[in-house]
Amino acid sequence: MEEVLFKSEEPKNRTDVAMFLRQLADKVEAGAVTLRQGDAEQRVDIPQRLVLETKLERETKHDKEKMSLEVELEWRPGQDEETGGVELA
Repeated sequence: MEEVLFKSEEPKNRTDVAMFLRQLADKVEAGAVTLRQGDAEQRVDIPQRLVLETKLERETKHDKEKMSLEVELEWRPGQDEETGGVELA
């Protein structure tokens, strides 16, 4: 069963997205992330080892194309993960 604790989807320009990702990277490296929007707030501790999932998708519906680049962090509390990985070029 999946429980969504926080969700946000909003249009932003590329510069603002890059700034958000840099701030998120700093928080991940520090070991805790707090997500806040209006009165909604969720804090999560980030373990030392986790799984980084990246996905580039193209979706076509009715002759319209939509691209997405997804970055997801996954972990199981109390379990360290170690895998080979993708690198940014």
